[in-house]
Amino acid sequence: MNTRDLQAFVAVVESGSMVRAAEKLFLTQPGLTRRVQNLETMLGAELLDRQSKPLKPTAAGNEVYGLARTVLRAVDDLMAVASPDSESTGELRIGVPPFLSELALERPVDRLRSAFPKLTLRVTAGWSPGLLQNVERGAVDAAVVLLPIGIPLPEAMTATRLGDKRAIVVAPRSFGLPDEPTTLAELSRHPWVLNQDGCGMRSALSRAMSSAGLQFSVAVEAFGSELQLSLVARGMGIGLAVPEMLERSAYRESLQRIDVTDFHNVLNVWLVHGMLPGRLVRPVALMRDALVEKMESDLERSA
Repeated sequence: MNTRDLQAFVAVVESGSMVRAAEKLFLTQPGLTRRVQNLETMLGAELLDRQSKPLKPTAAGNEVYGLARTVLRAVDDLMAVASPDSESTGELRIGVPPFLSELALERPVDRLRSAFPKLTLRVTAGWSPGLLQNVERGAVDAAVVLLPIGIPLPEAMTATRLGDKRAIVVAPRSFGLPDEPTTLAELSRHPWVLNQDGCGMRSALSRAMSSAGLQFSVAVEAFGSELQLSLVARGMGIGLAVPEMLERSAYRESLQRIDVTDFHNVLNVWLVHGMLPGRLVRPVALMRDALVEKMESDLERSA
């Protein structure tokens, strides 16, 4: 099997176009077509639905696509073993919680692109439980997860604590809540605007409420910190945020920070990964250091 045929097929699936795939691989369109046809002939199956626009894989093509990407990553890993000092190539798949993708990835991405220009970065956002599962099954190479203090991590993973992240409670000023510290019992009278289940901040709140024997009602589940803050500002309920997001929010003047005496709202931030191929060891270490630096600078500003 020719790996160049696999590369051609993967490029077509990911771009949805023979023309764009040919441009990506610096091939003529007839040359790209021949490579895809070679793969189809060898496997004895039609891999592309050529009537669809954009081009889509057939059922067999979907399965071949997943396996082809695995093969191509393995080839990259073999090349890295053979040439350990060579430049990192292939792709680095990173999973991050939504607040981090909005707030803290600019510096790490800039540094990774500068240090490893031939490495393709694939960043996906998700809640921490799902990200841990993705690391375990190899769907991502590394992930940053946000977990309540005391939650154990899978033993098979390599985990580095990057720091802590504090979740603050915010309320609309229109509620007229007092400025002095309050309790979860007092706040339980109000509805909440929160992320969906799986969010580390929501999990910490849920655990604290449960420990206090309290229930809480969710008025709105919404994805995205700025959307949530806008809903809180309009009086939909009280919510949670990280200080940096509140500081940069367009709605900060309409929001009130609430000091809650019985809610220890500090979460651990971890970088987790399994066994890394040699070509990804340095990129992941660089990302780790850049994230630690970013979190430390955020802490200094909020102190």
